[in-house]
Amino acid sequence: MYAQRLFSLTSCLWVGSFTIIGFLVVPVLFSSLGDRQVAGIVAASLFKFTAYFGVFISALLMVAANYFVSQKKTQYRLTRWILLAMLSCTLAAAFILIPWMNALRDQALSLGLSVRETSNSELFNRLHSVSSIVFMIQTLLGLFLVWRTTKNAD
Repeated sequence: MYAQRLFSLTSCLWVGSFTIIGFLVVPVLFSSLGDRQVAGIVAASLFKFTAYFGVFISALLMVAANYFVSQKKTQYRLTRWILLAMLSCTLAAAFILIPWMNALRDQALSLGLSVRETSNSELFNRLHSVSSIVFMIQTLLGLFLVWRTTKNAD
């Protein structure tokens, strides 16, 4: 019982943390800082940290969910699939999208430009759109995860 509560608490804290960063902290950064380039660099750093943290937490929760299923707690079967989808989103962000966008940003900075002033502007915008979609999918899956893990499992 305590392990399931710890699972729920960890899920809630993890989903809450990346949701707060994505929907509160980053918009405040862009509205408060006068320089969009600086805001973008700080936001990228925050998203990079949350992605790496998310890989660790989602893998940890996957191990716990597998343990619960092996203990005949069948309500965790769907939870494993949710976590796998969230882990996929996190891996795509941490190891494909964020590094690619950072490389484009660094390349532009080395020229003394913002990425939006370079020939890679369109590619960066596409990557940003894909990244936003992946983040929205991860958020919806996270909310569903929290919903499932916090309901009474008698």
